[in-house]
Amino acid sequence: MKNSPILRHLPLHCLAVALIACGANAHAQDAGKVAADDGSWTFAVSGDSRNCGNVVMPAIAAGAKADGASFYWHLGDLRAIYKVDEDYAAERRFKNFPYPPSISDYLHTAWADFTQHEVAPFGDTPFFIGIGNHEVIPPKSRTQFRIEFAGLLDRPELRAQRTRDAQHHAGIPTTPADATYNHWNLRGVDFINLDNTEDHSIDDEQLAWFDALLDADLKDDSIHSIVVGLHEPLPHSLSDDHSMCQSVPGIRSGEHIYRRLAAAQRRKPVYVIASHEHYYLANVYDTAYWRNRKHGGAVVPGWVVGTSGAQRYPLPQGVKPGPNARQHVYGYLLGHVDKHGKVTFAFRELDEAALQRTRGPDYSEETVSFCAAQNPSLLPPPPKPVRCDGAQ
Repeated sequence: MKNSPILRHLPLHCLAVALIACGANAHAQDAGKVAADDGSWTFAVSGDSRNCGNVVMPAIAAGAKADGASFYWHLGDLRAIYKVDEDYAAERRFKNFPYPPSISDYLHTAWADFTQHEVAPFGDTPFFIGIGNHEVIPPKSRTQFRIEFAGLLDRPELRAQRTRDAQHHAGIPTTPADATYNHWNLRGVDFINLDNTEDHSIDDEQLAWFDALLDADLKDDSIHSIVVGLHEPLPHSLSDDHSMCQSVPGIRSGEHIYRRLAAAQRRKPVYVIASHEHYYLANVYDTAYWRNRKHGGAVVPGWVVGTSGAQRYPLPQGVKPGPNARQHVYGYLLGHVDKHGKVTFAFRELDEAALQRTRGPDYSEETVSFCAAQNPSLLPPPPKPVRCDGAQ
């Protein structure tokens, strides 16, 4: 969407509302419109766009469009909130200010700034939003998130899905229009967006909704596969140090989700995508715990892709870098769906050249170079391994 003169002169919070309303309502039926002659199509997903997301997300938008993605899915952690994001502080509008932006000024406009710099570049590509733990760091809250992003949480696709569920799947509990968990069917794939930001867990109400939805999917012949997205990885993964393992409710609810999906994949393909960890890692649930027959002996395909601009983390101890394990990178996960609903995934890395090509007018070349080379400049020591056997 091109910035009109009117939009350029709107206050930042008004601009955010205008952009969300336009993006969510224009081309409401565009999701799934891009398909190859063989019936295949693509979608893009990633999370964690704090710190340098205003620099990285426009490049993700350009890459997703070039890949013909039918939609983009953000898995949460939009802005840092506990401090001023580096990209926010570097915006040209602050260049002549006597002091850097204060935390109070930042908190007032952080989410509107996210919409302007990170949602708007996607134009008419449908943007689905998840919630991360940074969205509920005080003084922000889940309630504020639901108000700020009501337009994205009640996208036409999600509204239509709720109507279809009410008409054809009475067993699925109804959810509010601005619920932070939702799902949408597209070309035989059910995309399930979960919220595990409440004490690193999923509450009973959401679990009941998930169970009913999964039961309906397994009975529905029109659903060929299931893709689950959530911010924090499920328990007993290679990413246990920063996951649902950080609380007892998180472990219990996460294990429930995993076991349900492990059983479901005996009937239909299942895939799980998370972020929270700021690296790219495939096969995250291929662990001794889940391979053990005492725990079901089933590995669910899973990925972690927290590479949308957040300060980058080292890989977990014992994980060697390679094509399926990348640290200190930016990028997104591209899902390629065949006509039968089977999904294959590929990581699309974005180098500095890609970031410079999509640099907006609010940023200098030096700011982009900083985000590419720094953020951080040196990898910190790997975190100590965490055993997912109790509250940490």
